[in-house]
Parts: sequence; C-alpha cells; structure tokens
Amino acid sequence: MSSAGLAVVRRAHHPNLDMMRVAALSAAITLNLAALVFALRPLAPQFAEVVQATKTTTMRIFQDPPPPPPPPVIDVQPLHKTVPVTVPVHVPVLPKMSPPITTAPLSTEPTDNPQPSPPPQTVTPPPSIAPGVVSLAYRSSPLHFPTQALRMRMQGTVLLRVLVDESGKPIDVVVEHSSGYSVLDRSAREQVLSSWLFQPAIMDGRAVKAWAQVPVDFVLQDM
Repeated sequence: MSSAGLAVVRRAHHPNLDMMRVAALSAAITLNLAALVFALRPLAPQFAEVVQATKTTTMRIFQDPPPPPPPPVIDVQPLHKTVPVTVPVHVPVLPKMSPPITTAPLSTEPTDNPQPSPPPQTVTPPPSIAPGVVSLAYRSSPLHFPTQALRMRMQGTVLLRVLVDESGKPIDVVVEHSSGYSVLDRSAREQVLSSWLFQPAIMDGRAVKAWAQVPVDFVLQDM
C-alpha cells in the first residue's frame, strides 16, 4: 500500500482529532481577544480625552492686513504770474519862459533946446500890514474865569500880542508877558483867539492887518 493511501485511511480513522484542533485554535483566539480587550480598557478614557481635546481646539486663521488706502490726488494748479501794474505818471509841463527883454540905453542926441528928462516914477504898493504895534478898539471881548483858577484862587494879568486881520478877527496870539499861572495864560490866549473882535487898523483909507497889545485881567473881586 502506498503512503497516500495510508494518509487517507488515517484521516478516516481519526475524525475527533481534527475537531480538537479546531476547538483549541478557537479557544486560543478567544483568549487572545479577551486579553486584548482587557489591555485596551484602561486606555479608553485617555482616548476619549484626546478626542475631546481635539474637538475643543480652536484654530485661528490670521488674514493679511488690508492694503493701505491710495494717496489723495493732489490737484496741481499752475501759478499765475503777477503782472506789475504801471501807473502813468503825469509830469506837469511847465510853460516856456520867454527870455528877458533887454532895453538898450537911450542915446541922447544934442538938441537946440536941451531939457533934462524927468526921473522915472516908482509906484510903491500899499502895505498889507501896519508897521509896529498899534492900539485897537474892542468890538467884543467876552472873558470867562477858568474853573480851576477860580477854585485855586489864581489871578493876574496876561499881556498878549494879537495879529488882527482886515475884518477885525484875531488870527494869531502870542503871550508877551505871563500872569505867573499857565492856566490863566492858556485860557486868555484861547478866549481871545476864538471869540474876541477888534476894530481893524486903517491905512490910506483901507483896512489892513495889524499887531496890537491886548492886556487880559483875571481879578477875583470882579467875578
């Protein structure tokens, strides 16, 4: 009998041996799975924590900053050149002066009846102002005592030299002699110049300007 035939015969004669091997293998696999599950049980909470931590982790995404705004548009305008304004200057035209006329001296010719020529007459214009200082009559001479001088009991006489025009109105006043108080001197000059009137000086039948001496008395007993 061959060896192949012997093996078949042996399997046929021992069926329980195969069942025992399968049961042993199943039991070994079952024990290994149980051991693996038992080994993995302590790691289950840690695995859950890792999963929970993974779930609660927030990821921040940083975006790029926005680009800066564009620079403002500058409107460049051309400069206007200022044109200088020339003001016309009017130059007065002076009239041409005629050259002086020179007269030749008269030649005297001998005559039968020589007579001397009369001297030329010189015409003197009348004076516009009387010479020297004259006395003029008053037409109006109001006088007010200064309040400050009255309060401080000041009194005295101011001698003025007054220039009177052709109408009798003073046009210039000069203090020739002071009263000793500037308040009285200033008041006398201002009052005579503003409100006094005189009879004008007469020369050759006509009124002329004239200087006159005018005393102004400030006396307390008269006030």
